Amino acid sequence: MTGFPAVSTSTSTPLRDSPAWADVLQETLALSRRLFLQLQRRPTTLVAGVLQPLIWLVLFGALFQQAPEGLLPGGLTYGHFLGAGIIVFTAFSGALNAALPVMFDREFGFLNRLLVAPLRSRYSIVLASVLYITSLSGVQSLAIMATAALLGDGWPGGAGLVLVAITLLLLVLAVTGLSLGLAFALPGHIELLAVIFITNLPLLLASTALAPLSFMPPWLRWVAALNPLSFAIEPIRAAYNGSPVWSTVVLDAPYGPVTMGTCLLVLAGLAAVLFLGIGPLLSRKLS
Repeated sequence: MTGFPAVSTSTSTPLRDSPAWADVLQETLALSRRLFLQLQRRPTTLVAGVLQPLIWLVLFGALFQQAPEGLLPGGLTYGHFLGAGIIVFTAFSGALNAALPVMFDREFGFLNRLLVAPLRSRYSIVLASVLYITSLSGVQSLAIMATAALLGDGWPGGAGLVLVAITLLLLVLAVTGLSLGLAFALPGHIELLAVIFITNLPLLLASTALAPLSFMPPWLRWVAALNPLSFAIEPIRAAYNGSPVWSTVVLDAPYGPVTMGTCLLVLAGLAAVLFLGIGPLLSRKLS
């Protein structure tokens, strides 16, 4: 007589053999790939994102080409002066818009699908947005620097490019954290767009992107010297003047000289504060 097959009495369940960081990395890359696929299907978004800052660079550079002598520090041409401002403002605008895909995912229900998926860490949703925006900002910045070089406004050396990359990364981290916090705090994309429109242009004009501090009235000089965009613009601007070191003074603010190291520390501190500040909100919304 044939017996029944033996039944295993083991109650063990399969466990993930890979470390947590590997799972988070895989999830982040998968979610980032989705964002890049959306960009691939709508290439006009990338084309417009590259052309717009180039138009600003060419038109503003031509508009102020005949600026009076002594207006700019160090005898810079206006095109040389303007390039850093356009690079930073483009990265800032892209990072501020980082919340829009997340907001649309919220409104169309896709975010709910992600929240019930077996993700090792739901912060991979945040990291994917940071990776996507950082990549786009890198492409835009290279296009701006290449155009500025073709216009005769110079090219930062190897150390300068590293400095530009570090500065933009810190700025993008800070602003993307703020933007994603708004995506979960605001009720819809209309309110988010209103915040973006209200914030974008005033921060540009109240910085050293388009004019030096010496050209501003005293009250605006204080505002621009406290504007985080100015702390990102001035190190990049200094990168075109050689190989600046940590103690190089890059901004003569009303409250005293500001060094390269101070600018980078301010940006790093801002990024840390914004990510720590939105941490409870993200934990509550992504739980």
